[in-house]
Amino acid sequence: MSRIPQLFSKRSEKVIPFLTAGYPNKLDTVNMVLSAEKSGAAMVELGMPFSDPLADGPIIQRASQVAIENGVNIKWILEIVIDIRMSSEIPLVLMGYINPIIKYGLEKFLQDCKKVGIDGLIIPDLPPEEAEKFVKLARTNHISPILLVAPNTSSERINLISKLAVDLIYCVAILGITGSENNMGNLKEYLARVEENSICPFIVGFGIKNREDVVKINKLAHGAVVGSAIINAIRGSGSSVDTVKNYIERLVK
Repeated sequence: MSRIPQLFSKRSEKVIPFLTAGYPNKLDTVNMVLSAEKSGAAMVELGMPFSDPLADGPIIQRASQVAIENGVNIKWILEIVIDIRMSSEIPLVLMGYINPIIKYGLEKFLQDCKKVGIDGLIIPDLPPEEAEKFVKLARTNHISPILLVAPNTSSERINLISKLAVDLIYCVAILGITGSENNMGNLKEYLARVEENSICPFIVGFGIKNREDVVKINKLAHGAVVGSAIINAIRGSGSSVDTVKNYIERLVK
């Protein structure tokens, strides 16, 4: 069963790091996830690299390109999840684009995700209108389909998306790409609207960088996703595992 409903059954501060699988190298990914958990991460989002990541900014795009050059693919990612599960029960979410998943086979992909212990899936370029098959197969395999809403999503549509997702939705904090800056005033109004119209918990990502951001977001939502800032820190470091550890410790304290 997905670990996500239990994780979000109680309202508490949650830090959710995003890590690109296979970046900066294939050897460090498992230990980065384990380090994130030990440092206080509530859940980890693992990015599946793709050559045309439309929702991602230049930092994550660059990380995806490096991971692809390192030979990362879906099969390898599922294999390292097995390694992670040997010593960790932290909720794991995969974020990936639809084309590689279709190429792999949607039904097979979800079955394999269940086998290795994936809890949730985010497919940012799959609109809700086309997500019915994905949602049904995800539920059959006890995986939480995590759908996206944005600041320009209507209240009615937020409600419909939350009913489709059931367990969790992902709120894009701004209109644009990952790593962009937030306007906190507009964000409060937007997330209040999500709170009012969603039947399920929601997490917030895009543009979250530091402890102050994490505190503000967790007062308005059920968790804060930190991606580009961590990937950028890894890029300039000598040890990706230590960088993840130190960065997340600063976010949770």
